[in-house]
Amino acid sequence: MIKPIFSRFRRKTDVQRRLFYQLPPITGFRPGNLSLYELAFIHRSASIRMPDGEVMNNERLEYLGDAVLDAIISDFLFNSFPDKDEGFLSKLRSRIVKRTQLNQLAEKMGIHKLLVSNTEHGNGVKNVYGDALEALVGAVYLDRGFQRARKFVLERVLNKYIDLEALISQEADFKSRVIEWAQKEKKDISIETQEIYQEDAKVPVFFSRVRLGEQVLGEGTGSSKKEAEQNAAEIAYYQYLVFH
Repeated sequence: MIKPIFSRFRRKTDVQRRLFYQLPPITGFRPGNLSLYELAFIHRSASIRMPDGEVMNNERLEYLGDAVLDAIISDFLFNSFPDKDEGFLSKLRSRIVKRTQLNQLAEKMGIHKLLVSNTEHGNGVKNVYGDALEALVGAVYLDRGFQRARKFVLERVLNKYIDLEALISQEADFKSRVIEWAQKEKKDISIETQEIYQEDAKVPVFFSRVRLGEQVLGEGTGSSKKEAEQNAAEIAYYQYLVFH
């Protein structure tokens, strides 16, 4: 139960005092239960162990926020596109809540600056940022209810940072889109792929890297060369084309 857990925090911590002022520019309102928001930004690598042995981190809030986010986006798309079928709505929703998308949204919103984590986030893979965004949605839902959570997601996330038309027209072939962008902008893009040999691997593993000159835009792995290149190109696409 949430209430008994958070009743342990009777005084505002230094983190909670900072969050009281840092969250309104992100959420659009002042937080009520600060303990919820403090927990939302604690990654499992920085878990807090309570005197009774219970481990506290943002995983439960992430689980809840994931479901709330799906419900809000589903409702929004259902009402925004009354003439579209289930396939269109499902595909568009998946593009909005895709992990790479959520990671980038969290960075744009400044959520990564609030995250407490002991994990290194390299190679463009920053899933903990997207996880924290989902946990924040869960915290808003518990603190202020579904309607406030809906207002936060639609006004502070969807309308502010996501171009729906771009997502609708988006192709699944990220490698082609990255190459086309490079040709249009006259940029020197290269995609390097190699097979990684692992003694205990039952299937081959390929590693791919997308470069813009000397700058690495994205890295990815896969069980085939094509899959690795698409995964690397997808990260490059979301990180440098959609948000720049």
